[in-house]
Amino acid sequence: MYSSFAGLALKIVGLIMILSSLLDYLILIIPSPGVSPLQNEWQLNLTTQLVDRGVIPMVGIAFLIAGYWISNNSGGSLPERKSSITDLRFWAFLLSSLLGLLFLLLVPLHFNNVRIQSNQAIEQITQQAQQAETQLETQVQQIDTLLQDPQQLERLDQAIESGQAQGEQLQRLQALREQLQALKTDPEAIAQRTEQAQTQIRGRKQELEQRAQTEALKRGIRIGLSSLLLAIGYSIIGWMGLRNLNS
Repeated sequence: MYSSFAGLALKIVGLIMILSSLLDYLILIIPSPGVSPLQNEWQLNLTTQLVDRGVIPMVGIAFLIAGYWISNNSGGSLPERKSSITDLRFWAFLLSSLLGLLFLLLVPLHFNNVRIQSNQAIEQITQQAQQAETQLETQVQQIDTLLQDPQQLERLDQAIESGQAQGEQLQRLQALREQLQALKTDPEAIAQRTEQAQTQIRGRKQELEQRAQTEALKRGIRIGLSSLLLAIGYSIIGWMGLRNLNS
């Protein structure tokens, strides 16, 4: 009696886990309004969520098969037919085979999307570094212009002493005057500061590129290998189950 009840309970739990997972997958693959399924970020998020939830249907299938095994081997109950397509085990094994194929196809898709995202991130980092260096060159040219034009320095002194500049604007003007005065005393300082700033920009660029590549590698390995393991597991369950069911 208890064996029959345990078998029935496992069947129900397994069936609910399978159906709820399929419903969850169906909701996941429907993109939000305004989001294209061809977008790299959407595909990455979808693959990640599918793989993270990938073991749930496998557990449900295992519960379902265990429930059938307990029911067939409990005393006083007749073995259930194996070859009928009305047998839930047939559909569970067929689903397992299809999920194995799905997770196998996700492996190259995920690695390709990770590669594209990594290249995009590195390209963006390169553009930001180039913009920073361009701004630095512009600032250096402006400082050179001020140093070579005494009238510019006089107007800067007048703007500070007139009292028209207040707050942050006054602080910036005072800082600029101090820098100009220091540079007039040591003309080589501007080259040293420029070189230091360029070194910082390039060092930061290299650091961000390494971080982006590391994150892409970690994400690719975790999801890619997990998807491959799920593909192997589902394929073994599906193929062996269908073969044994028809034997």
